[in-house]
Amino acid sequence: MPRPSKGARLWLQPARRSRNGKIEEHSVWVIRDGSRKRSTGFREEERGEAERELADYLAEKHDPSHHRNNRADLIPIADAIAAYSEEIAPAHARPTETAARLQNLLDHFGEQCMADVNGSACRAYVRARGVESSARRELEDLRAAFHHFFREGHVDRLIPVVLPPKPSSRERWLERSEAARLIWAAWRLRQKYKGRPTERAIAKHVARFILVALYTGTRAGAVCGAAIRPTIGCRYIDLDAGLFHRRPPGERETKKRQPPVALPDRLLAHLRRWERLGISGTHVVEWNGKPVTKINKAFRAVRAAAGFEEDVVPHTLRHTAATWLARSGVPFVEGADYVGMSVETFERVYRHHAPGFQEQARNKIASKPPRQKPDRNPGTSEEHGRRSG
Repeated sequence: MPRPSKGARLWLQPARRSRNGKIEEHSVWVIRDGSRKRSTGFREEERGEAERELADYLAEKHDPSHHRNNRADLIPIADAIAAYSEEIAPAHARPTETAARLQNLLDHFGEQCMADVNGSACRAYVRARGVESSARRELEDLRAAFHHFFREGHVDRLIPVVLPPKPSSRERWLERSEAARLIWAAWRLRQKYKGRPTERAIAKHVARFILVALYTGTRAGAVCGAAIRPTIGCRYIDLDAGLFHRRPPGERETKKRQPPVALPDRLLAHLRRWERLGISGTHVVEWNGKPVTKINKAFRAVRAAAGFEEDVVPHTLRHTAATWLARSGVPFVEGADYVGMSVETFERVYRHHAPGFQEQARNKIASKPPRQKPDRNPGTSEEHGRRSG
């Protein structure tokens, strides 16, 4: 394991003398930073000036606007990540998660420069992280940081970031009987004491989450963050109009589309009852009177109680909703808008579930082709004469 860097610091480089003891080069203050060394030009007695030079160096290193040049082989990766975390990441839907991913990048790449990033370095990062999907997401952040840094004019060229292969899309979806099994498992799950179940229900909020996610095709985070009535700065459900506003008012549209969705009558009846009985006080999904921010842990307990494997996750509910829509023959445009995805994605992933999928091709491929009619004008008399001759 390499020794940790001491950071940028001043070091008094000793004077260089000749064999007869004559000073050939006076001692001078030098800035040492890892393997780099830069002379300040100031002698031992000029410590104050050397310290000001060190301060300028630190400002140049950690603030991209102070760079005297924009060569990629001189700019630390940390500068690009710092600019991205300050100027772009705060506007993300989950800035805390973005910050955690950026920290993983900093921990690995340390004080390397931008030009050090290549295919080999990216593959080494994937191996170091261990989980390919997580490494890919973090390298996507690094690529975005490099693009932002280049667009701002802080670096002379765009450094490519090589990503591992994109994982295949999830195939698992639930039949209606399986969805019912999952909901009932959540509704009946009880707390255990000394190995025996008690009367205390511990997962009814998961059953409510499943119903909303399943019948609207909404992502888990949006379901958990939804208020039960119009709320400033929050996604919410309008019980009067029967609409789920999945994007908070005033929030900009992102690649993860979140259009409003019209609630099915049966689900709307449940939501109105939860609000009337105080089950949903301020938010749709609550536990002990407080909004649930993450459902993963409780969902895993319900999944185990229902007897499902690990391939059933909260996102499976969104995949199931889209599959059910495709199987019911809903037009791709309407189905895509309902679950909140592009028409291209909906058609590419779910079109094979649609009724009549490739039906015309399936019927035609095995049938006998129609008999070809003879050519009514097989040739001129002159051409016939040449053939007979």
